[in-house]
Amino acid sequence: MKKLLTTILSLGVAASAALAADTTINAVKVSDSVAGITADSALWSKAKFSTVTLYPQTAIHMNDKKANALNEGNKAKNAQVAALHDGKNIALLVKWADGTKDVQGALSTNTYSDGFAIQFAGATKKAQPLPYIGMGSDGRPVVVHLQKATASVYEPNGNKDVETQINRNQTNLFGKDLADYDAKVAALAKTDYARTFVGEGFRSLTEIKDGSSKSASAMVYGANGWSGTLSRPLKDEYLNSTGTVPVSIAVWDGSKMGRNGLKNLSSWLAVNLEGMKPDAKVVAEATETAKGNAAKGKEAVAANGCAGCHQIEATDAPSFMGPSLQNVGGYATVAYLRESVLKPSAVVVPGYNRNAHSNTPWYNIEKGKRVSAMTDFSFLDKKTVEDIVAYLKTLKAEVE
Repeated sequence: MKKLLTTILSLGVAASAALAADTTINAVKVSDSVAGITADSALWSKAKFSTVTLYPQTAIHMNDKKANALNEGNKAKNAQVAALHDGKNIALLVKWADGTKDVQGALSTNTYSDGFAIQFAGATKKAQPLPYIGMGSDGRPVVVHLQKATASVYEPNGNKDVETQINRNQTNLFGKDLADYDAKVAALAKTDYARTFVGEGFRSLTEIKDGSSKSASAMVYGANGWSGTLSRPLKDEYLNSTGTVPVSIAVWDGSKMGRNGLKNLSSWLAVNLEGMKPDAKVVAEATETAKGNAAKGKEAVAANGCAGCHQIEATDAPSFMGPSLQNVGGYATVAYLRESVLKPSAVVVPGYNRNAHSNTPWYNIEKGKRVSAMTDFSFLDKKTVEDIVAYLKTLKAEVE
């Protein structure tokens, strides 16, 4: 992702923020199948890598003192991303630096693994704005492919091999017999953690287990960090790709206890399929630049009391009345920020912030639907809204 700011904002905001569009990735068309492609495939020599910036997700302050300390002041990180397609399948290769190789232990409950995920905007009956990053939103589903670095984990492997599900020390085997038992367990073990989920809003993320979504993913650790690959069909029950595929990328750092919302992620990226007509509307939304005046937007944010519920910048005191916005400019599109200002009930979390006062819920129930407690700012004039959006797009961590 290109650097969005050409004028850096600190205590004072420049009079005008000239923002560059987010990265558009070209998926090179190849004649060979890319289904199941690995990071060492010679096909990647045909692809062009693009730099994508992944920003710390900081919307919610975790109730984990150690994890919060480890992630205090996290910076954004750059990843290199390439894409290929064969007309039926799409493949992506993501490379990112990580100084430690963290693998989830099979017998440990207090270790965390490195991992990555690639999210796709799911199929809808009619054209819709891009979904909310992470969990999707009502009527705008997402498909999430998650890959974690894990050690060999035995059972459940689907074979119901109950005789090999017990601890080796609970068997009556010794010597060669025990070695044969260990070898059998190892042969049956799962050595990979790859999952596919579909979601249409907060807390709706559901694993797809019926085989209706086919994909292949893997992670390889090298001298410069991780390389992660994913391949999947361009069209299935959940995806109906045309000439442009919207994707978002996330990575987790196990050494910093990364999990769930404790990660680095990108905004929506437009992946154009070579040889096919790009979807102009998707490209426009994914790459739209803020047109307002960021300095005026900062003044409008202060004047409208936004800091009463949100932590705006990283140097501000935390507020538990609403999500922190300190990195929202990195992983939210202009369209989403505009929607959030004008229609705050378009995306509403299902639960209350446990750290907030009980008298200040994030939403209320009206006629059976969740209605955001945030003020509807549709009364603002268009210029002020665009100024606010321009300012919000400047809110992001520096790249490490």
